[in-house]
Amino acid sequence: MESRLFKVNSAISTSVTNLVNAAITSLSGPVGVTLTQPRAILRHLRVVNKCTSAVTCSFWIGATGASAAGTEFAFASESIPANSHADWYGEEELDSTDFLTGSAGGATSLTANFELEIGFS
Repeated sequence: MESRLFKVNSAISTSVTNLVNAAITSLSGPVGVTLTQPRAILRHLRVVNKCTSAVTCSFWIGATGASAAGTEFAFASESIPANSHADWYGEEELDSTDFLTGSAGGATSLTANFELEIGFS
């Protein structure tokens, strides 16, 4: 099945927050079609710091909407300079059971911009 590109923008809070999860809550649909859970492929992550001081951030990928040791993904406690941004490029596949979570050192300082491709297996 064809995949589609989409973008997600999200503020990053000081507590660990679920930012991306591709699960669909209901797979009921057309008669004669068996739907499967989608998968997402993260292609680009940009973290934007919109304040006047440096702020740290971290991201995790795991089986829950939390953070656990060993599930660090990107920007592990990395300091994002004031009024600047940091980018991650790659290809990270997220199944419907994966949660991409993040947290920041300042409550409303950082915004995450995700570029993803989503499709069904």
